[in-house]
Amino acid sequence: MAFPQLFSLALCILMLTSSTTSVSEYPSELTATFYDETCPALQSIVRDVMTQAVQKEARMAASILRLFFHDCFVQGCDASLLLDDAMGFQGEKPTGANLNSVRGFDVIDNIKGQVESTCKGIVSCADILSLAARDAVVLLNGPTWAVLLGRRDSRTASPSGATNNIPSPASTLSQLIAKFQAQGLSITDMTALAGAHTIGQARCTTFKQRLYNASGAGDQDPTMDTTLMAQLKQSCPANGGDNNLSPLDVSTPSTFDNLYFANLQSERGLLFSDQVLFSSNETSTAATAAAIQRLIATWAFDKSAFFCAFTAAMITMGNINPITDSSGEIRINCRLRN
Repeated sequence: MAFPQLFSLALCILMLTSSTTSVSEYPSELTATFYDETCPALQSIVRDVMTQAVQKEARMAASILRLFFHDCFVQGCDASLLLDDAMGFQGEKPTGANLNSVRGFDVIDNIKGQVESTCKGIVSCADILSLAARDAVVLLNGPTWAVLLGRRDSRTASPSGATNNIPSPASTLSQLIAKFQAQGLSITDMTALAGAHTIGQARCTTFKQRLYNASGAGDQDPTMDTTLMAQLKQSCPANGGDNNLSPLDVSTPSTFDNLYFANLQSERGLLFSDQVLFSSNETSTAATAAAIQRLIATWAFDKSAFFCAFTAAMITMGNINPITDSSGEIRINCRLRN
């Protein structure tokens, strides 16, 4: 075995050990085998529906992964994001962080419908979303992991949390660090989770300022590769085209790999919040920025090391404030409280 592979194996064992320690702080009800007896077909149902959805549209894998991320950053991984507005109830979907950003609700509805027909009233929407996010990664050639299960669904939502907790595509490095640390996620977790942008697309409006008005003075972002900038201007004009899509990973947009990090090294990150991980000039975060750059350099070179770090980060994020008691419920319809 070559030295880089040995290094990756050692790093993976260390990270997974750290992740397991974090997970053990949560209720013992959360376990990978939670539904083995009560709904043994669960994981195959989720995988089958996700396979059909991703075969129909590869972008859906990234959409489900984003849905999971946006849910977990608000009240924890409790499926609060899935709730529709109703009389006397305001959900999280219409907030600025989610409107025209999160999608794939119909896929989760499809999974839930099939699960209910097999195991009525047993599986939470929060657990379904957790499994679907894992399968989204696997279906585009990414890593797999054992998803801890046993969550209940929230009866509440937090529009203010959606507005304040979810990082903006224009976030500075210090802002990113603060938002991830507020969720109990480390710098390594943050950088690994950013690697989810190795798949998916972003609307022109989320990066247009980098092309035409980076500092508010009509200039271009000097941390973007000029060839990439010229290409992006073709599909993202100064006026109009705000909903036009561009791949977050300009190299392999439909494959979950480590080229996202190589892109950052070449100033080919699409969003400001992507490229700032490698190109930040904030003096207040200089030491942290250097550590992040070292992670990026490692993962750009070693895909298995990134896969291990991403797996550990997803397990940790998936265990943010799970509901496992009577304060939650098992929704019959993921969009509505019972």
